[in-house]
Amino acid sequence: MTTTPSAAHGTTPDSGATGAAPADTHPRSRPTADTHLVTNQPPPLVGHDVADDAVLLEGLRREGAGWYTEDLHRIGRLAGSEQVLRWAEEANRCEPVLRTHDRYGNRIDEVDFHPSYHALMDVAISEGLGGAPWADDRPGAHVARAAGFMVWSSAEQGHGCPVSMTYAVVPALRSAPRLAALYEPLLTSRVYDPGMRAPAGKRGLLAGMGMTEKQGGTDVRANTTTATEQPDGTWRLRGHKWFTSAPMNDLFLVLAQAPGGLSCFLVPRVLPDGSRNTFRIQRLKDKLGNRSNASSEPEFDDTVGMLVGAEGQGVRTIIDMVTMTRLDCVLGSASGIRTALTQAAHHVRHRSVFGAKLIDQPLMRNVVADLSIESEAATTLALRVAGAADRAQRGDAQERAFLRLATAVGKYWVCKRQPAAVAEALECLGGNGYDEASGMPRLYREAPLNGIWEGSGNVNALDVLRALTREPGSLEAYAAEIEAAAGADARLDAAWRELRGALVLTEDAALGARRLVERMALVLQGSLLVRHAPAAVADAFCASRLAGDRGLAFGTLPTGLDLAAAIDRVPAAVVRSGP
Repeated sequence: MTTTPSAAHGTTPDSGATGAAPADTHPRSRPTADTHLVTNQPPPLVGHDVADDAVLLEGLRREGAGWYTEDLHRIGRLAGSEQVLRWAEEANRCEPVLRTHDRYGNRIDEVDFHPSYHALMDVAISEGLGGAPWADDRPGAHVARAAGFMVWSSAEQGHGCPVSMTYAVVPALRSAPRLAALYEPLLTSRVYDPGMRAPAGKRGLLAGMGMTEKQGGTDVRANTTTATEQPDGTWRLRGHKWFTSAPMNDLFLVLAQAPGGLSCFLVPRVLPDGSRNTFRIQRLKDKLGNRSNASSEPEFDDTVGMLVGAEGQGVRTIIDMVTMTRLDCVLGSASGIRTALTQAAHHVRHRSVFGAKLIDQPLMRNVVADLSIESEAATTLALRVAGAADRAQRGDAQERAFLRLATAVGKYWVCKRQPAAVAEALECLGGNGYDEASGMPRLYREAPLNGIWEGSGNVNALDVLRALTREPGSLEAYAAEIEAAAGADARLDAAWRELRGALVLTEDAALGARRLVERMALVLQGSLLVRHAPAAVADAFCASRLAGDRGLAFGTLPTGLDLAAAIDRVPAAVVRSGP
């Protein structure tokens, strides 16, 4: 059949005497290449050095780990690479899968991860972000690790959980010298060696912990898991834990009720003879975020454990691990705030509206400057606490006392600020930030996590009250830190005078614990910034956070401040072309 030109265009010849076709009045789509032209969008934030950050690098040097600068830049370039960002996306999109049984029906309780998860873990462990600092005698080793953890976490935060627990387990395990001698060399190894094998036969180990139970949660003394001593000196555990992350790790510190009270036990997944310890994974948690990391409910039934620390002193033993994981919560939240800020700043530096770049619009400048101040305060505090941890490990009693209080204060406040800061940064991108391809939704889902893990806000606020009451040396160390900036800013001095009065605790102190700890965090951050940040940044912090001259949302800084100084602290990402 032959189609006439008019028919091909959807018209029918007029049957009238003239034979002329009527005019074509129907709307038609006539595509051109113009619709494929993308304008007014920022270039991809890929191929930059995440460690190219003055706040981070200044803190690294100040806290005694300047020798790590070159390595930090190398990790930073890797963290900003297209390959690693792809690993991060794949590790979260292809979530861990629980296999309770093998094909023959044997119970195996294994979790399968995407290869990209293993790639992220391999870098983290080989770069010494796990237990390696405990085997490093260089001053600043723990600060170097903290900075590396922050930079590497910017790429993907979920896999940081097993890395963090492996770092944190070492001081607690030292309560059992025989076990520490056996396992510490493998926990401090820089070799990532996944797989279910006897620990002593592996080249590197990962650790986890099991504290909470469904009937008790934070109240671990309500745990019902029991431990029964055996003639050979081992114990047998029976119970059900509620939230145990990274179940494929090799060793776990677990709380259980022994005859002498709540005690701490080391539970290996595989026993020395190669047989599987009973560690029945009932299910994996379906979590809001942190999707790349598996969190589980394991059941113990005649499960072999070894006592760590004294019987009945389980909380006191495991608290060393909790303290170090709380430090990592501060580091992770500071990293999350910085990552979100970097994304926002990159976007507004390239996007135009109403004839000007967004970064040049006064109100957007207020938002970005406010977020920059928040990020600098969080990063500076996080590295100061890491420095205290490093010096405390080397016998500095003053720093140990400061660490006791500052860790809980920082854990409460920095983790509280992350969700608000990430949400504001996401809003800077508008609808682009709500799209999964931007990476911002994953940052947003991760944001509440550190505020929950290792004790929620209430737990940490009450822990501060406990330290103030039972360990007066911690308050003295905190006060010395604040008073190091005495006279440098009248607003800081006034805030400290007011806070000192509130630190005289009354019977209803628990009711106002959050308010007190928030103020302690702000005064501490103010002291650090007054001493170490550019004057304009410290001025803006003291005006808005201590004198209270701001609104409740980000972007409400008062007029008259040097916003450029804060914005300039967020370096424009230099995107490299090629590998």
